[in-house]
Amino acid sequence: MTTDLRAAALAVRENAHAPYSGFKVGAALRAASGVVYTGCNVENIAYPEGTCAEAGAIAAMVAAGETVIAQAYVVAGSPLPVTPCGGCRQKLAEFGAGDVQVTMATVEGAEQTMSIADLLPGAFDPSFLGR
Repeated sequence: MTTDLRAAALAVRENAHAPYSGFKVGAALRAASGVVYTGCNVENIAYPEGTCAEAGAIAAMVAAGETVIAQAYVVAGSPLPVTPCGGCRQKLAEFGAGDVQVTMATVEGAEQTMSIADLLPGAFDPSFLGR
């Protein structure tokens, strides 16, 4: 199952808009339904206004009416697997349980897998809002 997530993440990575950094990232999420959603990073000349690949895949999932991540895969053109940024770790925690596996990979095939809880211990959640 990870193989099709890898293939989806590699394919969407090719569509990344990264003219400033040249750092293309692709993400593929398997929702609880089994459907795979993808996203790529989209840079903007005003750097803080860009969008991460993980955020794009989550937005596609939510736009399709789904809200539960079952598995995630992120691939980047780097020498080592790249972990999601802090904001994307929180976004993953919003839609995935702590034990959901996130595989981070390089284009060449090196992989590292961690749970959402390991990526973001002490994640902000609804319990902090008294819910």
